[in-house]
Amino acid sequence: MSLQTIARRYAIALADVAVENGEAVAVQEELSVWGQMISSNALLKEALSNPTVPYDQKRKLLEELIKRTRVRPTTANFLQVLLRNQRLSEINEVNKWFSQILDERSGVIAAEVTTARPVSEKSVEALRTRLTAISGKQVRLSFITDEDLIGGMVARIGSTVYDGSIRNQLREMELKLSGS
Repeated sequence: MSLQTIARRYAIALADVAVENGEAVAVQEELSVWGQMISSNALLKEALSNPTVPYDQKRKLLEELIKRTRVRPTTANFLQVLLRNQRLSEINEVNKWFSQILDERSGVIAAEVTTARPVSEKSVEALRTRLTAISGKQVRLSFITDEDLIGGMVARIGSTVYDGSIRNQLREMELKLSGS
């Protein structure tokens, strides 16, 4: 079974519990912090994922970290399940699916927008309005800056790409002029 399939299953189970308890956003934030903490600390990552480290030592380490971070019981239980099933190293993939599932359930879609320069607040709202009209759903925007873009923007919603970049317009013009 693929990592994505496994991560999606864990995320669905967590979403069911977190939504039922009314703490989906808080759990999502806590898991994001945990994912960053594990990813950014090589020793912690090694200690929690190394098969030669006994499970009891991993469990004690996790319990101590849970105490220090004071996460919700739902988050703590989920972290313990991931550890018990040797999936704690995949927390970032689970987080990605968890966010996507929560968005799906609330009727929100994520759009990743790449621009050459930072976008003004007025342009952000105009873009959100336009993408909401196109998709028929609420849109959560995230922005990436790519100076190679020259100008314009590229919006990606799922597998659909709306390319309004100057680079793409120049490419299309080149194709027309060359007769292709």
